[in-house]
Amino acid sequence: MQDEVLLKVEHLCQYFGPTKAVDDVSFEVKRGEVFGLVGESGCGKTTTGRSIIKLYDITGGNVYFRGRRICAGTKSYKDAIVEARKRYADACKDKELSPDEVAKIKAETQAEIADQKLQMKKAIADQKNGDKIYAKELCQQVKDEYEAKIAAANNQEELQAIKAEYAVALRKAKKQKFITRIQMIYQDPIASLDPRMTVEEIIAEGLRIQGEKDKKVIREKVYNVLEMVGLVKEHATRFPHEFSGGQRQRIGVARSVIMGPEMIIADEPVSALDVSIQAQVINLLNELREKMGLTILFIAHDLSVVKYFSDRIGVMYYGKMVELAPSDELFLNPMHPYTKSLLSAVPLPDPQYEKKRQRIEYKPLEAHDYSEDKPTFREVKPGHFVMCNQAEYDKIIMELK
Repeated sequence: MQDEVLLKVEHLCQYFGPTKAVDDVSFEVKRGEVFGLVGESGCGKTTTGRSIIKLYDITGGNVYFRGRRICAGTKSYKDAIVEARKRYADACKDKELSPDEVAKIKAETQAEIADQKLQMKKAIADQKNGDKIYAKELCQQVKDEYEAKIAAANNQEELQAIKAEYAVALRKAKKQKFITRIQMIYQDPIASLDPRMTVEEIIAEGLRIQGEKDKKVIREKVYNVLEMVGLVKEHATRFPHEFSGGQRQRIGVARSVIMGPEMIIADEPVSALDVSIQAQVINLLNELREKMGLTILFIAHDLSVVKYFSDRIGVMYYGKMVELAPSDELFLNPMHPYTKSLLSAVPLPDPQYEKKRQRIEYKPLEAHDYSEDKPTFREVKPGHFVMCNQAEYDKIIMELK
């Protein structure tokens, strides 16, 4: 199911007071692909990842995972209510409108406000109760599965064993959260690991939170995942300060994959590492992707790494998505001036090329005139989207022809 959309982000807004860290960002990530998110420091890449995994309550928009809404903001509904009230206030001031027309506008306004309040209530419910509903569904699945096993038990001894197993499975199901199907690898391999916990405790923490109490099962899973990420079981009793940067990042990867996720958000997992170690971590993620069928949202600012690793790339600037295209297409045919500026800064191991390389500087006020014709995110080629206004869109289409 290569075209199955696993993650869908719709008009995501994440504001911190007056600061619009992420502003109206939309994209989809298909099952099994690596989606790269690039841009300069402070453009909102990390905030986007943290908002998706619910480390922040989003301001506006929706995030869907496996078709289920996991994040929902209320900004769009509040804005719609304010706009509806403003239209009604303007209608009341318009002396050309008859009392019947004003009454009709009032009724329409009240109906729209009621609808927006209902939608807002649903959004808040999805945001708060999504994990509870998921846990309830899992409990029902466990109940159905074990009722059949209990009915088919041949003797009293087998029945008691099944009931004990059922109690453990039910306890774990009650503690499950839907959002744990997405895991995150953090940027700083030092700060993201608790210095007072051993490697085993760090990696196994998620299993314990989910209700796993069998120490033998936990230890076996930890040993397996350590080998999977290129470490050995002897490392389990050590503390984070005893490892190099690359090894710490492998521990971070192990902590994520032990939960058996469907998707990983890798937040600049190689930016703090040496170049040779970067390649090892990228290769490790590639191996895990193939072995576990993972989908990866790869956040980075190193375009050469993103090109090698990603199937599609989204480019962010000042909290907005300015371009989105397949990896090869983006590097061959960048459309947005900011993307061209980013690509012009990528060094190549070629002295002759480097002597001639011209750095393109992006100056938004000179590059665009958005005083009247406002930009929107438009598809200029199949699968290739650019933030542009109508005049820029027409120019791009003419150049493509």
